[in-house]
Amino acid sequence: MSSKSAAAFSLLTAQAVRERAARMLQLGEADALPHFRIVPSRLDAVADLVIAVTRKNYPTLAVPFHSRWRHFCVDGEDRYAAIEKRAGAPDAAARARAAFDLAIVSVLLDAGAGPQWRYRDPATGKLFGRSEGLALASLDMFARGAFSASCGDPLRADAAVLAGLGEAALRQGFQVSDGNPLLGLEGRAALLRALGQRVAALPDVFGRADAPRPGGLFDHLAASAEAGAIPAPQVLREILLKLGPIWPSRLTLDGVPLGDCWKHPSIVTADATSGLVPLHKLSQWLAYSLIEPLQQAGFAVTDLDGLTGLAEYRNGGLFIDGGVLEFRDPAAAERAHDVGSALVVEWRALTVALLDRLALVMRAKLKLDAAALPLAKVLEGGSWAAGRALARERRADASPPIKVLSDGTVF
Repeated sequence: MSSKSAAAFSLLTAQAVRERAARMLQLGEADALPHFRIVPSRLDAVADLVIAVTRKNYPTLAVPFHSRWRHFCVDGEDRYAAIEKRAGAPDAAARARAAFDLAIVSVLLDAGAGPQWRYRDPATGKLFGRSEGLALASLDMFARGAFSASCGDPLRADAAVLAGLGEAALRQGFQVSDGNPLLGLEGRAALLRALGQRVAALPDVFGRADAPRPGGLFDHLAASAEAGAIPAPQVLREILLKLGPIWPSRLTLDGVPLGDCWKHPSIVTADATSGLVPLHKLSQWLAYSLIEPLQQAGFAVTDLDGLTGLAEYRNGGLFIDGGVLEFRDPAAAERAHDVGSALVVEWRALTVALLDRLALVMRAKLKLDAAALPLAKVLEGGSWAAGRALARERRADASPPIKVLSDGTVF
């Protein structure tokens, strides 16, 4: 392996995300960033807000992990649990493959929906927007067998079906119309087609126990377990290595696709990765969402805090709306920014590092350690909900404080 290839692969880890984000925060604290100033004195008040939101949502502080599975619960009903029970999978491995199929497809469809789109839940008639609506739409498609190649086995996502998925299928499944526009519809469909093609191309990974399907990643991870344990950063690593090539129009280094990785001039290193900032938001969201299916299949998932916080607009909005981050140019809040712009990359990296700081402050205030309040619970409790609450207070449409131009595969 060349030195450039080794450098490229070094960016495909949670550790690289955390290290580069921490470097960005250090520069911010030295007042050396081009777009944001850091006001660390305001982090304490933000921590108090997140604790208050967490106590409201989970009065006993019995917080579940931040994952896609939370969005499948509506009015106290776990929709997927009911669907899975009716299907009656024959064993734990079959249940895990189906859960992996759903989580992978649903998370890849979970980029920002935009402020106008809504999904009308067929079961209740209620309207749901953003992540909750995207989750229910993808769950309903999955339950109907929209991604399955077998009429008698709807709860699966087959590589062949995904590879041929058209925009029209998503348009219908997500109730998209001129009056109900969904951002990045074309990008979402293209991403699922790329997923199907990649899964079909790696039958030794995704077809160990069945026809190639995203859920085959469960068997791949299970085979790597040591004494029944799988570290969470290893789950992310396998997602990045095995699914990395599905992401469109992204940076590569020595032919290695870098996924959710972007350029920022302030991050300078002595190797070929100089100027590069990995974030891997959707991949980490997926890694968090695969923890529970692995646990339910009998595996211990270790080193939960080896993953990082998620560089997305609710967590990022928390720190801008909470005053921890200030624009150097206030007019920047009024302009739209490309997802690869230095301003957005800077904001996202600072978000990751500040979430680590936030977790430390919250643990000290609550007198809990990292085992009792891992980052996955801070996010769920938590920072994401507090970011949304602040957005609702400050903007009528609850939009994020930065207007980001995205293709439906990042935010």
